[in-house]
Amino acid sequence: MLPRALPLATLLATLQLTGCAAFRSYDSELQQTNQQLAAGNVDAALTLLESNNKGEDKDLLYYFEKGELLRSKGDLKGSQDAWRAADSVVFQWEEAVKLDTEKYLSQFGSYLVNDKVRRYEGYDYEKVMLTTQMALNLLANNDFDGARTEIRKTHEREAVIAELRDKEYLKREEDAEKQGVQTQFKDLQGYPVASLDAPEVVNLKNSYQSAFSHYLSGFVYEALGEKGLAAPGYRMAAELRPNTPLLEQALLDLDKNAATPSESDVLIVVQSGLAPARDSVRIPLPLPIDGNLVITPLSFPVMKDDTSTVRFSEVQLNDKALALTPLNSTSAMSRRALRDDMPGIILRTSVRAITRGVAQKKMNEVNPMAGLVMGIASAVVEGADTRTWRTLPDETQVARVRLAQGEHHLNVGGRQVNVKIDRPYQVVSLRVVGSQVFSGGPAVELPAPVQPQPQAIALK
Repeated sequence: MLPRALPLATLLATLQLTGCAAFRSYDSELQQTNQQLAAGNVDAALTLLESNNKGEDKDLLYYFEKGELLRSKGDLKGSQDAWRAADSVVFQWEEAVKLDTEKYLSQFGSYLVNDKVRRYEGYDYEKVMLTTQMALNLLANNDFDGARTEIRKTHEREAVIAELRDKEYLKREEDAEKQGVQTQFKDLQGYPVASLDAPEVVNLKNSYQSAFSHYLSGFVYEALGEKGLAAPGYRMAAELRPNTPLLEQALLDLDKNAATPSESDVLIVVQSGLAPARDSVRIPLPLPIDGNLVITPLSFPVMKDDTSTVRFSEVQLNDKALALTPLNSTSAMSRRALRDDMPGIILRTSVRAITRGVAQKKMNEVNPMAGLVMGIASAVVEGADTRTWRTLPDETQVARVRLAQGEHHLNVGGRQVNVKIDRPYQVVSLRVVGSQVFSGGPAVELPAPVQPQPQAIALK
């Protein structure tokens, strides 16, 4: 009886060690949450988020998602509180990286732990967009000084990320050579290579610097009278998005006269859609296991675009068409992040599979039942990491106009939004998901939401 009981105990222990993260389908959870958001049921979306995160130790993603949902609801204070909690987690990550980069890289690059059961630290573009979204919250309340603080934090964070990734690239090259794994994502038969090789992906300078973030920094510095700091922001935005007239004009206009006392320089920000999801696909890969080349199915992440929101390129301002300029695509940034990460993912997944295969073969020779149990446990926990910030807006577009101070109205996606302009510089930020338009702050008056269709909420 004991020989049969031992493998079962081994299986149970293995599954307990992996934790609930091994079985969590983050994509499925957030699909339900985002369906409620797109239908205008923000409270229901928040209820789902809470039901899927019942433990006291909330992770980074919880605060990411909660902040964006509360922002959609118009609760800017609650949104900022959630994002401050997220920012605190990211700050701890920054300090760990700066304190001992080599130690951090060794821990993160461990071959023993499946990516999806690691502590979620956020992708680089999420860390940068966090402080950008926090700045937008503050600007909705005309707090330009507070936004300036978040913008400085954004620039400092970019510098930490840039230094880390340079070191990570060198270490990964050394490890790949040492382990003898030279497979690239283009070698994975059946993998959607074209999605990572698209021009809008490969033409990005990196996965984390956003033309929108830098343009917004230029606008904030200009509004505060710090033109010497505004110019670098505009220049970096133009470098990240070359041949964009809006960005080139911002630099030219810095030395021109400001708006008259009865006018305002208004930046209209329209963020639409939802960030793409991550899914897991299995690709057969030949691996050298104990002297033999064994075809082994391994799991790798792929991106799935959000289709909840129809794309548009203009809004109506006081019944006149106003063109929007796209400055940020979360879809492109997330694909670039995956493209850059794939060599490391392939290396870790392959080495882990080889190690597991050798161990299982030896166990089969001693105890076939235990070997079978190990194989079952491996199959259960095997899978790519599908966690990512799903409520993050997909596309950010802007328009910049001079407006007479007073009441104005915008038509966004067929819905009219009333706007009160009463400051020399002002930011009007709108969020579009599905047929819904969301905003917050005293300057924007939204119409009654589209009557949502009743949807069942599956609570755990």
